[in-house]
Amino acid sequence: MSIRSNFPSAPAVTGEQIAHAAELLDAGQLVAFPTETVYGLGGDAESPEAVARIYAAKGRPANHPVIVHLAPHGDPNYWVEHLPADAQKLIDAFWPGPLTLILKRAAHIPAAVSGGQDSVGLRCPSHPVAQALLDAFSARRGGHGGVAAPSANRFGHVSPTTAQHVRDEFGDAIHVLDGGPSDVGIESTILDLSRGFPALLRPGHVTPQELADVLGVAPRLPDGSDATAPRASGTLKAHYAPRTPLALLPFEALEPILSAARDAGERVALVARKSRAGRWASADGVHFVAAPEDPHAYARELYSLLRALDRADVSRILIEKLPDTIEWIAVNDRLGRAAAAFEAQG
Repeated sequence: MSIRSNFPSAPAVTGEQIAHAAELLDAGQLVAFPTETVYGLGGDAESPEAVARIYAAKGRPANHPVIVHLAPHGDPNYWVEHLPADAQKLIDAFWPGPLTLILKRAAHIPAAVSGGQDSVGLRCPSHPVAQALLDAFSARRGGHGGVAAPSANRFGHVSPTTAQHVRDEFGDAIHVLDGGPSDVGIESTILDLSRGFPALLRPGHVTPQELADVLGVAPRLPDGSDATAPRASGTLKAHYAPRTPLALLPFEALEPILSAARDAGERVALVARKSRAGRWASADGVHFVAAPEDPHAYARELYSLLRALDRADVSRILIEKLPDTIEWIAVNDRLGRAAAAFEAQG
């Protein structure tokens, strides 16, 4: 038996490789594996020791929760105090898929996965390799195994969307299942249902409108004013950052910066939609990257693009600010947090 992703060029993962990875998880070790969003750094969600290894490997603060990944036939009721009707509606509509639900954590689930909070984040990925691994691990745990898996990168850095990205981060220290490139390319949508109303904590591929269509009510959108929101993965102000300094500005504000850099002999990267780039697409000293015009395509390419620019011979990455519309909310979220990492330094 072999498992292959939707990408024709993706390597096949054998049943033996899946069984070995599940055995490592069962022994408390870490395994990096592909999901449709990004690659995850997985450990046994019910083992505080395994979760501690995840935090240590990433350099992640211990109060920053991780998401528990469930097999397609896993029972979310095992993990939560109560499964609300709205949660079941969303599970029926979007699982397996890139939606994480925040719910009240069951008392027997260790607080380590929640950063000490009384909530827990759950999702069921759609990537076939992830599903095979989760099925195999769950079978070892009587059908209730879950894998805690934040993105498989150093904390705050660009998330990985290929197995090579994971190896670039950790070398041979982490066992990696190679399932080809991630299809969605950014982390899951996170919706909080732990407080009796739906609140979007992190935008992603599943849009606010799609959530509203299922729930019959629009979720509260993140605006910085939700003081009672639980902490959730990837919601710190500065996150998803490359190592090369990055600035996110309207294109009109980028042009004088580009002019000054050219006059100073500085080589910079420009990421912009081709329809906006104009003369700068072929200007001397500018490493131009034509960004997709479509939000989903942009999201799919974003992290690979940032990692490639870290390897380019440029002093800065200048990125065109995208339209402030609901279609671009997820990409704007990731770009804004990446830029904030350098604003904080300044």
